[in-house]
Amino acid sequence: MSERLLRVIEEGSVQLESRDHMAESEFRHMISDDGIDEFVPEKGRYHLFVSYACPFSHYVLLGRALKRLQNIVSVSRVAPLLGARGWRFDPPDPVSRADTLADIYQQTRPQYEGRITVPVLWDKKTSQIVSNDSTDIFLMLDSAFVRLAPATPRLYPEDLAKSLGKVSAFIREYINHGVYQAGFASDQQRYDRAVASLFEALDILEATFPDDDWLFGDRLTEVDIRLFVTLIRFDAVYHTHFKCNWRHAYDYPRLWAFARRFYSLPGVSETVHMKEILNHYYASQQTINPVGIVPRGPDIIGRLSLSAY
Repeated sequence: MSERLLRVIEEGSVQLESRDHMAESEFRHMISDDGIDEFVPEKGRYHLFVSYACPFSHYVLLGRALKRLQNIVSVSRVAPLLGARGWRFDPPDPVSRADTLADIYQQTRPQYEGRITVPVLWDKKTSQIVSNDSTDIFLMLDSAFVRLAPATPRLYPEDLAKSLGKVSAFIREYINHGVYQAGFASDQQRYDRAVASLFEALDILEATFPDDDWLFGDRLTEVDIRLFVTLIRFDAVYHTHFKCNWRHAYDYPRLWAFARRFYSLPGVSETVHMKEILNHYYASQQTINPVGIVPRGPDIIGRLSLSAY
């Protein structure tokens, strides 16, 4: 791990914008064997509801893929376009028999009136939401099913937890959320501050990223996944749709080389659905793109292919 990056993070040189555009998670149970909660690890008991377009869903899907949990935790995806009732299933979800994700929330809490967000980790046994917090879900996938799944390295290992926490928070706040701060800015000043913070963070990562490696050296960890889900959407969506157009992601040689290495990992390409990403952002977010025209490019998958270089 680059000590330079940790030093910059600890010095706090970038000023955070508030997260007024992001929903706070309301369901925060955990799966564990310790008896604290009612949810214990079982093969086939738990189910993920995700959007292939959403970076926070993608983060969870990548955790599932890299931990090789495909036969342990099942998945349903919502349709890419947001309708009048929010996220919907098309056709109806075969596991829960729900028509919309709101139905899943109301099965758990009938009077629920909060925001309906993805990803969701759901308990088939009790028809309850375990969690709708992407980080909590990721950490459960990393640790809760160890005795049920094939042996894989921990993505959030205890010996790196302190440093991982700092780097993960940096990427989450400045980059994962930073693009949304710019895209949904309500005035020029907010936009200018958000874009400046975003690209300063990307510049810092580019300057401190290890050559031909992961953020923590030869160990692939949660922070690599968190960074990748924004980089792969950056040029296709955030550069144009969210006006984060100071640079392209591929203008950062080290970051783009990292994205290409990550994309080549077994199981990663199967989690990338670029058509759904484009359709969701450009056709659903009509306050930003009122006519809903979906661009044909750019060819991000072609640029990510190692054989193309």
